[in-house]
Amino acid sequence: MRKVWMAPLCLAGLALLGGCGESMRAQTARAIDSVQSIDQENMAEMMLAVSDPAEAIQYFTAQSQAHPDRIIFRRGLARSLMRSGQAEQSIPVWQTVIAHPEATMDDRVDMAEAFIRANNWAQAEATLNAIPPTHETFNRYRLEAMVADSRQQWARADSFYEIAVGLTPTPASTLNNWGYSKLTRGDTRGAERLFLEALQHDRTLFTAKNNLVLARAARRDYELPLIEMTQGERAELLYTMALAAIRQGDVSIGRNLLQDAVATNPQHFEAAANALAALG
Repeated sequence: MRKVWMAPLCLAGLALLGGCGESMRAQTARAIDSVQSIDQENMAEMMLAVSDPAEAIQYFTAQSQAHPDRIIFRRGLARSLMRSGQAEQSIPVWQTVIAHPEATMDDRVDMAEAFIRANNWAQAEATLNAIPPTHETFNRYRLEAMVADSRQQWARADSFYEIAVGLTPTPASTLNNWGYSKLTRGDTRGAERLFLEALQHDRTLFTAKNNLVLARAARRDYELPLIEMTQGERAELLYTMALAAIRQGDVSIGRNLLQDAVATNPQHFEAAANALAALG
């Protein structure tokens, strides 16, 4: 009798061991797939962060062809195209990204930026309008402000710029853009305030320094602002101010500023020297 009962128990034990073996193999396969997925994501992030854009495009193109179901590679390709200045070529790729079931609202925001860089403002606005208002991110509001600027909706632009600035720890470039928006409207004092605020966040942002000089020159204030600058930057800013003065009819002031720019630059300042020679 004992032998009769032992046989089924042994068979049951073998079945359990077989089941455990299958389960362990499945778990091992899933673990390997998971590690490979993580490795692919890490590689994608590295290619976006440190590689040459052309190299990144080559990598993501190959990976997209090898893994057409993986959104991470198509997203990487679209971003790499934008990094390389090929915004228009990135748009069809972004369209395949947002058609993917794993697409996010950030992907739609990125596609709107591609439309802006390609100077397709209508499509950029339509893309942003299709994003729910609950998706509140710095990049979304930064782009909303730019679209409002393009339509000369100044109050709307100011509102979006203000929100965007509050959503990022590094607002210098956005403050600079906001200041330039004010400058194009003729609000030179408002622009100057925003350029100075941008420089408080990033003292190295030369575009803000240059725009600050333009804002002051527009009021015929031809004194350099009291900001941190290198000798080379000082020469460039004097040159910017000189051109602004000449355009406004203050030719003698512009000539003096060009002379200062040439004398200040630690190297030969060809553009300023040529402008000075053209004045006679």
